[in-house]
Amino acid sequence: MNMLQNQVALVTGSARGIGRSIVERLLQDGAIVYINDLKAEDIESTIQELNEQYQFEDRLFGIEGDVSNDEIVKPMIEKILSAHNRLDILVNNAGITRDGLMMRMSVQDFELVLKVNLTSAFLCSKYASRKMLSQKYGRIINISSVVGVMGNAGQANYSSSKAGMIGLTKSLAKEFGSRGVTVNAIAPGFIETAMTHHLSEEVRNKFLESIPLRRAGTPNDVAGVVSFLCSPDAAYITGQVIHVDGGMVM
Repeated sequence: MNMLQNQVALVTGSARGIGRSIVERLLQDGAIVYINDLKAEDIESTIQELNEQYQFEDRLFGIEGDVSNDEIVKPMIEKILSAHNRLDILVNNAGITRDGLMMRMSVQDFELVLKVNLTSAFLCSKYASRKMLSQKYGRIINISSVVGVMGNAGQANYSSSKAGMIGLTKSLAKEFGSRGVTVNAIAPGFIETAMTHHLSEEVRNKFLESIPLRRAGTPNDVAGVVSFLCSPDAAYITGQVIHVDGGMVM
């Protein structure tokens, strides 16, 4: 399908996991896509692997940088605009965890997770939206989490950051809607990624028991919803939080 042909997309934190699957899906939909991550070697490796499989050379680019840093994000967006003179899709996917019980959690770990997960979404949305608003078209999608809705013991920092992304989503949807820019959030549940591979069998089974579909999700399950929200079929959807969790949170 080429429903996103000639549209330019930036996916943050996308050299692996959910972000990588989103990149792959947007490329399959015809978009020009920028992979962002902290390490140039991770970006280059992902680009090489995708090009070997699909030959996306003319539509796949890398852009290294810490998207929680204001001094890096602005020139990053400017670089994309200089090359294409447009930016149509922003997927705020960058995120980390620093789990721990509240009484043992350091201020540094709390603030770091908020900075990487939430401040990055604010900064990227701030600079990307300027072009989107002027071109009167854009799609911003924030990758939140079910724990941003229901909370989770041992993840006060992560839950706070993901809840903040939901508030950011709704506020920006109200600010940008009149200029043709939609803003939505996706709240994944238990998704099979490198982040979940370290869990014990007991913990995994406990998660699965709470999911009506009785399986973990895949990064492609999330990427499919991103694809839909970027498509013309989702033009009248904004300010929403779509759960991709197999029914875990109802």
